[in-house]
Amino acid sequence: MLGALLVGVQWVGLSGLVRAQSDPAEPICASELSRSIEAIANRPAFQRARWGIFIQTAAPLSLRETLYSREGDRYFIPASTVKLLTTAAVLTRLGASFQIRTSIYAVDQPSGLTVLHLLGRGDPSITDLELQHLARQLRDRGITHIDRLILDHRYFRGDAIHPNWEWEDVQAGYGAPVTSLIVNENAIGFRLVPQAVGQPLRLVWDDPTAALDWRVDNQSITVEPPSSEWVEMSRGGTQPVLRVFGQLQTGSEPDSVSVAVPNPIHHFAQHVRRALVAVGIDVAQIQLEAETDQIPSREVAAIDSPPLATVLVDANQDSNNLYAEALLRQLGTATADSSTLNASLMTLEDTLTTLGVDAASYALVDGSGLSRHNLVSPEAVVQTLQVMSDSPNAAIYRDSLAIAGISGTLRNRFVDTPVQGNLHGKTGAMSGVAALSGYLQPTHYSPLVFSILVNQFEQPVREVRQAIDEMVLLLAQLRSC
Repeated sequence: MLGALLVGVQWVGLSGLVRAQSDPAEPICASELSRSIEAIANRPAFQRARWGIFIQTAAPLSLRETLYSREGDRYFIPASTVKLLTTAAVLTRLGASFQIRTSIYAVDQPSGLTVLHLLGRGDPSITDLELQHLARQLRDRGITHIDRLILDHRYFRGDAIHPNWEWEDVQAGYGAPVTSLIVNENAIGFRLVPQAVGQPLRLVWDDPTAALDWRVDNQSITVEPPSSEWVEMSRGGTQPVLRVFGQLQTGSEPDSVSVAVPNPIHHFAQHVRRALVAVGIDVAQIQLEAETDQIPSREVAAIDSPPLATVLVDANQDSNNLYAEALLRQLGTATADSSTLNASLMTLEDTLTTLGVDAASYALVDGSGLSRHNLVSPEAVVQTLQVMSDSPNAAIYRDSLAIAGISGTLRNRFVDTPVQGNLHGKTGAMSGVAALSGYLQPTHYSPLVFSILVNQFEQPVREVRQAIDEMVLLLAQLRSC
């Protein structure tokens, strides 16, 4: 039946995307599903890979039917699939209208000096535009000079960089440090532009002022077609030193890259000073540490993040690691634990257990899935998706996910197939790990909830992703026979 299904379906090898030709794929009986999935997972190319698959009908607990399970209750490294658990717990615990507030307080001084206390609460959505809004509020209150601005970044306790994240990840923009004061996602972007053959790639910063702060060791080169193209970068420890390696063909499109800032609080201080100066406020001193645990009570300026329902879209649709980590830490800020992350993970487990997700079916160490120490079973993912579909936040949770062929990390997958527009899901990928989980509405079958986690393969991720997509196409063509 697998062969019949794939009649009229074209696999575009270079991109790993599924695109349909004019003939529709043929339906597949539910009784044939197991054999058809096994035919894909058991291909010789995947003989050393581990496949974890769990597929159920989307229904209340007493009516659910498990259509297929392969190591469904076993642990796998889930990559960004973890965000499904993180956002489910955060949404349930905090509510869709929850916002993260960044405040500036006035500190009373007998000397008459103007001292302000800026308290960050981990809003990952702050950009230079939001800082400008804060600065304008101060200006509108008649403040034109600040003797001392105290930056309070104690809201999140513990390490800003996860000790289990790999070194190459924490250098890249997608592995930016998680701090209470965040601006521009604690990362700096740039483009590498090919020049004449033999010339180094030209580095163009998204923020031109970054060129003043970073020392660049550019060892890249522009090459002639059909030479291979590749780009690598590394960052020097805690110093703003950027090393660029690789080659791009002359005339090819620029390559966009981002790098995590080595000192996020200093980075925030630079940007907030720039915002204040731009509206005519002079700052004599910026203090990077608060002197006392006491927070002033007189708020003179503030900005709020978008509602959680909006912020979840960035975390899930675009798989933004910083957003997921910052949201997770909102769960643990009220405790006295020395690590906000640890306290938040305990709250996450309590929340999911209350919802009905088996705590023994997963073991998390972060909220984004960037750590390879995370362990999750496909069954745990499906349980999470199922309980959220029964919750008052069902529509908000589902809408935060990528839509096949339309949005987020699935925008270029399943284009012009029966899956397009009918799958709300979450992807996951790192070397040796590929994943896809979500809600699927087949054409001739009841709605499905599924999780596919693949570990320990040596092929490029795109090849395993292609096999995963074949399986999802099977599900889209299910029918009762």
